[in-house]
Amino acid sequence: MMTAETKQAIIDLIKQQVVPAIGCTEPIAVALCVAKATELLGCRPEHIDLRLSANILKNAMGVGIPGTGMVGLPIAIALGALIGKSQYGLEVLRDCNREAVEAGKAYIAENRIHIALEEEDCDKLFINVTVSAGEHKAEARIKSHHTHFVLLRKDGEQIPVEPGDAKTVTCDGQQTTAHEETQVELTLRMVFDFATETDVEDLRFILEAKRLNEGAAEAGLRENYGHQLGKTMCSPLGKGIMGDSIFSKVLSVTSCACDARMAGAMVPVMSNSGSGNQGICATLPVVVFAKENHNTEEELIRALIISNLTAIYIKQSLGALSALCGCVVASTGSSCGITYLMGGTFEQICYSVKNMVANLTGMICDGAKPSCALKLTSGVSTAVMSAMLAMQHKYVTSVEGIIDDDVDRCIHNLTAIGSKGMDVTDRFVLDIMTHK
Repeated sequence: MMTAETKQAIIDLIKQQVVPAIGCTEPIAVALCVAKATELLGCRPEHIDLRLSANILKNAMGVGIPGTGMVGLPIAIALGALIGKSQYGLEVLRDCNREAVEAGKAYIAENRIHIALEEEDCDKLFINVTVSAGEHKAEARIKSHHTHFVLLRKDGEQIPVEPGDAKTVTCDGQQTTAHEETQVELTLRMVFDFATETDVEDLRFILEAKRLNEGAAEAGLRENYGHQLGKTMCSPLGKGIMGDSIFSKVLSVTSCACDARMAGAMVPVMSNSGSGNQGICATLPVVVFAKENHNTEEELIRALIISNLTAIYIKQSLGALSALCGCVVASTGSSCGITYLMGGTFEQICYSVKNMVANLTGMICDGAKPSCALKLTSGVSTAVMSAMLAMQHKYVTSVEGIIDDDVDRCIHNLTAIGSKGMDVTDRFVLDIMTHK
């Protein structure tokens, strides 16, 4: 039986890792760091110098910045300096408007921004911003997590990093900080026991993820965002080919939300482990399946917890950024949640994980961009198929590939490949992206 203290620690962990975000979290984290450095400087910067890890660069090069109609880091950096507020956390550009965008364009045209690749620090999530005006300079650094400030400095004098410097709004509207992050060593068994044994009223906060991400999907269906994958699947052509099944609805709703987010729609989504796409992918397939399958609200809540907490568990050993596409992580979570909604046992949820790891391991991350909707759809389609097989007690066994009899070892095989085995792949991907 799980203790009350452990349950509370896991609730705290979920609330810290499942948070609202506007825009792709990598350029938004850069904007957050710029905003903090600018606040330290106390005036509009004349110059902004940035050192960024390769993974930050990769994920920020081709993605839309909310409310701007523009792509990439320069406008995110300019807006972070001009209108960003660090107290908003990953919603740092919440106050963006047309006037701010025009001012940002002018700022970029003045060649005030310089971006360089960080060569020394090996952390995959590294952002260092130095802003200057006249004889004054200020510096801010984020490392390891998207809102985790590790260095603040003004005119050469280091400033203590206070809890408020890494403030983040959690999924229930409360505020937490990077210094308060809860550490819980999870297993898949713990994920399942927590989700199924905890009082459902203590888990109801997860429905805010449903509300926000459904709003993003509605925006993606209303407008022509990105590659319009979601809208295409909802069109007569899409329905003529794929029908109007539960499967097609799961795919189209998830794709609509990703279409909107990657194109820079000014809509918040509920992220998971620092990724909005992971939040979408861990939430919407479960929400749509529960609706179509006529599951109860309690079943939906518990399934959403299983899905989101499984993704958090996988990211604990994978790391915030890696060469592995985040849809592999999040769709594995949604497969677990869907298996539960189908009436699956813990054993069958383990089967769904093994099916996912056997199929999707190795999908590369080549940056955040509109075509991420295609990858999310691949992941979610595999999630549904894996759950269907699991319910029939059909699964990939340990005689095949990287699968182990122990489900937690399967997960760690996946994350070891993504965090270590694909490092060379990561460098090749970035080299290709920067030399096109």
